[in-house]
Amino acid sequence: MRKVLLLTIGAFIYNYSFSQLVDDVTKNAWFVPYGTARSVSVGGAIGALGGDITSTSVNPAGLGFYKTSEFVISPSFLMNNNKADYRGSVLDNIKKSTFQLGTTGVVFGGKMNRPGRSSAFSISINQLASYNNKVSYSGLNDYSSYSEQYLEQLVADNANIQSASNDYPFGSSLAFFTYLIDSISGPSGSLEGYRSLVPVDNGNSVQQQYDETTGGGIYEISFGFASNNNDKLMLGASLNVPLSFYTQDITYTETDPTNNTNNDFAYSTFTQNHSLNGIGVNARFGLIYRPEQSLRLGLAIHTPSFMSYTDKLKAAITTDTEGYAGVQTSKSSDFSNAVDQTRYNEITPYKIVASAAYVFKEVENVKLQKGFITADVEYVNHRGSRFLQQADDNGYYNDATDDYYRSLNDVIKSYYKGALNFRLGGEIKFSPYAIRLGAAYYGSPYDDKQLKANRIMAAGGLGYRNHGFFIDLTIAETFNKDVNFPYRLSDKANTFAELKNQRLNVLLTAGFKF
Repeated sequence: MRKVLLLTIGAFIYNYSFSQLVDDVTKNAWFVPYGTARSVSVGGAIGALGGDITSTSVNPAGLGFYKTSEFVISPSFLMNNNKADYRGSVLDNIKKSTFQLGTTGVVFGGKMNRPGRSSAFSISINQLASYNNKVSYSGLNDYSSYSEQYLEQLVADNANIQSASNDYPFGSSLAFFTYLIDSISGPSGSLEGYRSLVPVDNGNSVQQQYDETTGGGIYEISFGFASNNNDKLMLGASLNVPLSFYTQDITYTETDPTNNTNNDFAYSTFTQNHSLNGIGVNARFGLIYRPEQSLRLGLAIHTPSFMSYTDKLKAAITTDTEGYAGVQTSKSSDFSNAVDQTRYNEITPYKIVASAAYVFKEVENVKLQKGFITADVEYVNHRGSRFLQQADDNGYYNDATDDYYRSLNDVIKSYYKGALNFRLGGEIKFSPYAIRLGAAYYGSPYDDKQLKANRIMAAGGLGYRNHGFFIDLTIAETFNKDVNFPYRLSDKANTFAELKNQRLNVLLTAGFKF
């Protein structure tokens, strides 16, 4: 049985048309970033290595190694394969693939008027994360039903019949109008409470099925600058504009596995269509110091991103209560007070990256270099994520909305922790060819040890450089372990699925110097 007791926000949050939950923290901050084929092939460990346009996203001081100008483009093909374990039932071979564009841009490098000094400036766009995926799982549950979250909502708000019918267009009202939940009347006809028609007590079970398809990603437009002082000290900074595009389609079904036509429940299907578009800003600052010719030491600080989102949500429930009320359907669009679009802000976690690289036969002429080893250690403060409300069109803030975000942020602080990520890679060069290997480990962002999660990447690649032209090919396999909650309850342990995702990325980078 997969279940864990968690701190929850409280059932009152379902009053509002908010779709962001604690899970959005990982969506917006816990990912293995992409880059050029060269950077991915060494596990992304380029914090001290530099000399790659991806440095803008890791340690912008790495741009200081550029003495000439360069243009790069990085198309790739991504393949997902998923496996889920939900309450002892395993479902695998769930696939989704897509083409995408990785790091693409231009670096302008050159010497300055002062002896021993040079500088570089870059403009690039990089895909930091891909949301293209498909998750499915199913299993028998004799412990809880997703309908119970709607009961919690109504009980917590002490809702009357009018409120239950009108005030929760994305939650309880959908369940109420389809008789998934119904009112309980006292002897005098007064409202005594609510009940669910889903039979999960007295030894009864319900068959649960969860299907989710997501798309989009996080892209970042970056402007980087670095200076080089006698090839001894490189200083860099970048100003970045992250763009987030996210789509999510969920279908969740609970079915009576006994096909009993006399228990007032045959099935209920919940569907949700969610889209999220955001734009933000952040900055990165870094340095690389060479205490000796072959050794490079790096340090970078990534400020939190300040993101502004537009969130659109639609939901519907269809329930068959057999002889009780037959088949009924209710949609959020049926409610005149349904606000299917909200706007809010998010502050993402900060990051600190410490790096080291050793270059064999370090000389200015890179054709004579024999290779390198490189490593990064990165700290991410996941528990530092915060959600904030935006003022309405008249410049006013809503007190109830503030309560929601304060509660959400309190849960984030207790639910997440800071995590360490490790990246390691190397290259052997037989000019004009190069062979590269790399790996990365991304630690769990969850404070609860029962939530087993990590991300491991292994990569290898080939490179060719000659007469100002270069081409790199990399194959990277990422093994993602995570959890998924089909619903959350505040009065009992929450059941969840354990997910394993294998993501194969075939990445090509081509470029030329000018």
